[in-house]
Amino acid sequence: MKRKDAEPIGKLIQRFLRQESLETPLNQQRLLDAWPQVLGPASAYTTNLYIRNQTLYVHLTSAALRQELMMGRELLIRNLNQKVGATVITNIIFQ
Repeated sequence: MKRKDAEPIGKLIQRFLRQESLETPLNQQRLLDAWPQVLGPASAYTTNLYIRNQTLYVHLTSAALRQELMMGRELLIRNLNQKVGATVITNIIFQ
């Protein structure tokens, strides 16, 4: 028997995540997991990443890297959001 109201499983999962308010935390975790891929080898100098109010907080152990990342902040935000496929962060604060 064929169902007429069949939906793709991806849409059903996405709707469920939205209903249960799990989509945002999932995207935040995806962004944190994508950090080493987007930043590359320089991610070894970063610790204690967390997201609060669409702001990514990053603790850096290198002052030179902090300056470099501050200059490329907008590009980094764009690349991270693009990797996740959603606008998860709007700002990055380097500590």
